[in-house]
Amino acid sequence: MSPERQIENLIYRYAELIDAGELAGVADLLARARFIGPDGEVQGAGKEEVAAIYSGFTRLYADGTPLSQHVTSNVQVEVEGDTAAARSCFTVLQATEVLALQPIMAGRYHDTFARDHDGWHFSSRQIIPRLYGDLSQHLLKPAM
Repeated sequence: MSPERQIENLIYRYAELIDAGELAGVADLLARARFIGPDGEVQGAGKEEVAAIYSGFTRLYADGTPLSQHVTSNVQVEVEGDTAAARSCFTVLQATEVLALQPIMAGRYHDTFARDHDGWHFSSRQIIPRLYGDLSQHLLKPAM
C-alpha cells in the first residue's frame, strides 16, 4: 500500500474512533502527536494529555458514542521521505433525542506524520473549525 494511502487510512481511522466513542483509541492514535489548537498553540502532547482533552470535551451518550458522524473529505497528502503533511476538510453531523440530524461543525485538519520501524503515525494534528452549528449536544464545554 502506498504511503499516501496508509496516511489517508490514519486520517479516516480518527473519524471512525471518535464516532464510536473510543476516546482511548483516539488517544492511542495520537499518542505520539502534538495536539494543536486553531490558533496554532500546542494544547497537549502524548497519549495522556490527548485523552484528557477528548474526555474533557466530548459528550458521550448511553450507547457510549457521541451520536456523531465525522465526514472527512478533500484529503491532500504530501510525502517526503519518512515525513508527510496532509490537509483535509471535516464535517461533523449529529442527531440526538433533542437535536434533529444536522451539521454541527465544519473545518479543516492540518496533520503531520512520521514513519519509523512501526510504520506511519501522527506527529501533529491541528483542528481548525470554520463553521459552527448547535454544539450544545456534542461538547461538554465551549470549543477551544
